[in-house]
Amino acid sequence: MIDYSKYLNSSISSIAPSGIRKFFDIANEMDDVISLSIGEPDFQTPWHIRDEGIRSLEKGRTWYSPNRGFSELLRQISEYYQRRFGLTYSPNEQTLVTVGGSEAIDLALRCLVEPGDEVIIPQPSFVCYEPLTVMAGGKPVIINTKNEDRFRLKASDLRAAITDNTKLLVLPFPNNPTGAIMEREDLEEIASVVIEHDLMVLSDEIYCELTYGGRNHVSIASVDGMYERTVVINGFSKSYAMTGWRLGYALGPAPLIAQMTKLHQYGIMSAPTTAQYAAIEALRNGDRDVCRMRDEYDMRRRLVVDSFNDMGLSCFEPLGAFYVFPCISSTGLSSEEFCTRLIMEKHVAVVPGTAFGACGEGFVRVSYSYSLKHLKIALARIREFIKELEDGNQR
Repeated sequence: MIDYSKYLNSSISSIAPSGIRKFFDIANEMDDVISLSIGEPDFQTPWHIRDEGIRSLEKGRTWYSPNRGFSELLRQISEYYQRRFGLTYSPNEQTLVTVGGSEAIDLALRCLVEPGDEVIIPQPSFVCYEPLTVMAGGKPVIINTKNEDRFRLKASDLRAAITDNTKLLVLPFPNNPTGAIMEREDLEEIASVVIEHDLMVLSDEIYCELTYGGRNHVSIASVDGMYERTVVINGFSKSYAMTGWRLGYALGPAPLIAQMTKLHQYGIMSAPTTAQYAAIEALRNGDRDVCRMRDEYDMRRRLVVDSFNDMGLSCFEPLGAFYVFPCISSTGLSSEEFCTRLIMEKHVAVVPGTAFGACGEGFVRVSYSYSLKHLKIALARIREFIKELEDGNQR
């Protein structure tokens, strides 16, 4: 029997699998399970976007694209950021199309981080930042954001985490799993610390179109002094319900994008051609689709937040993405125990807060990117579960 451990990369072997997928996989093996565990829009990709992808196939457009992406898509991405956020990026030098936002994050980390460099990561946050930092040879430095701060990153906490080895700050807002956002005044305080300590920022803005309460997303790249220090990561999965098309992009300083393009060139070559043609149509004519989906998410958001608070599970109002992050500590169960019992006893799948960092203990992530019908059934089952826990504790 071969001992493969002596052949495998030890850094990668030491990384645990994603905690999100555990309960999704359990749900797939059970009947009558309602899963609120994956950040997957329940909307289909709008027809006019799908049609453009289909048309590209019918016309035989099945060749490789240029490494950085088709010039028209690069131009549309650049125009989109100018139109929505007042930021100007050169399509030819500052824009790169990738296979999903995840590839763009990986490329940015690998091109910025060298062995021994420290990368500051606020948590709770999406599961990829910490392992990708490790795979790039860097050292993750975790800042625990707090419920009482509405899970925003505070400048004082950032300053306290910086050392002589700090190179990069990951800024994951609007946030997965908490739904937290950063307002301009928050970002200005963060920017002053970043500039003072000569850091770079990776701003993951994949949920930028999903903000509520009349608040529009603000990119830290638009704050004075931050344009040249920020690589922006975005994509089409969440805003346009294009998860399976696997298309993302990066915007940033030309020297950094050049290195990311080189790595992309050797590791991936180019993003899928069909998806790029569909994305061009999304950016040209998809604004109304985004507004329609955002309005629907907003209605679901208010239903879910009110329901959890009414159950006695404290839940702050998230103003971004499509997740709520209720506190379940009053049940006496750990996050893992709560999720395990909920799926086994009531056939509802949610994700332990600890999947997004140790500070997520006492919370669970619930996605409301599902139909209103499914949400109502799931919430009724969760209410029954909480009532049964309370009755059991009173005996």
